[in-house]
Amino acid sequence: ISGIHWWYKVPSHAAEVTAGYYNLHDRDGYRPIARMLKRHHASLNFTCAEMRDSEQSSQAMSAPEELVQQVLSAGWREGLNMACENALPRYDPTAYNTILRNARPHGINKSGPPEHKLFGFTYLRLSNQLVEGQNYVNFKTFVDRMHANLPHDPCVDPVAPLQRSGPELTIEMILQAAQPKLEPFPFEEHTDLPVQGLGGIGGGEVEDPTGGMGGEVQQDPTGGMGGELPPTV
Repeated sequence: ISGIHWWYKVPSHAAEVTAGYYNLHDRDGYRPIARMLKRHHASLNFTCAEMRDSEQSSQAMSAPEELVQQVLSAGWREGLNMACENALPRYDPTAYNTILRNARPHGINKSGPPEHKLFGFTYLRLSNQLVEGQNYVNFKTFVDRMHANLPHDPCVDPVAPLQRSGPELTIEMILQAAQPKLEPFPFEEHTDLPVQGLGGIGGGEVEDPTGGMGGEVQQDPTGGMGGELPPTV
């Protein structure tokens, strides 16, 4: 579904309502959609996964980070498999680290799968810029981090045949999910497996040698190429 993030900070959520998403300061416009999709064993794919509130114009009253957190939380509360994609062509660590934070809001769980995590991610888009120099290094590291630096395992989240839809829900049962509007699940401010290195070209982004994490530049133990991290990391 679309990410209408401008005017999100206004109680009326005018842009979302105009687009057909009845999301207000006291009404969740996305959880009813998630409840309907759950009946059909579907997944919900959302956008804006790489965007930060601080990158948006203050005049637009935009809040893509808050919107992503609301939608992901709504889907997880309904037991949906949640997926995301990026909205803009970005090749810099800041964008990748925002995606990683949204993919695992509470970071790596060493005792088992995270309670909340993305089921899938669509990267947009393949271009000549993506495979140039530092951009490609950043992308390869990002892919490794999305897999928690682990090798591919086809037994993890295998694609299964679509099941038959569950019992029919009345419109009243679906709309009950809209209120009360619950706070999103807590998201860590930063990912625990950041992509570090120089900012990539594209998207007009400022290069950030800290990978959007702030503070001093840290040495990447994998040399910026991804792969398995030492046990102490």
